[in-house]
Amino acid sequence: MNIEVSEKAVEWYKEELDTDDTPNIKFFPRYGGNGNVPGFSLGISVTEPNHAFASVVKDNILFFVEEEDAWYFDGADLVISYDEKLAEPLVSYRKK
Repeated sequence: MNIEVSEKAVEWYKEELDTDDTPNIKFFPRYGGNGNVPGFSLGISVTEPNHAFASVVKDNILFFVEEEDAWYFDGADLVISYDEKLAEPLVSYRKK
C-alpha cells in the first residue's frame, strides 16, 4: 500500500490541523459514511504512530496508516488530492 498526498492537500492539512507539536497525521476507518468499505469512511487524527503499515513524509509531516487499519484499504493505495471547487482534500483509493 502506498500513500500519496498532493502538495495542496498537505497545505490544507497544515492550515486546518494543529501539527506543530505532533507533525503526524493518521488515516483510519471510522463507522459511517461511504468509503472504501461500505459503512465506513476515512477518519483523520493528529497522533503518534504505533505500528505504521504505510507512511509517507511530505513537508515534514508524517502521513500514515496503522497495521490494525490495513484491512480497510484492501490492497489499494490511498490517494489524497485537492478539490479546488470544494477547497478541501479529496480522498480516493487506487486498486492495484
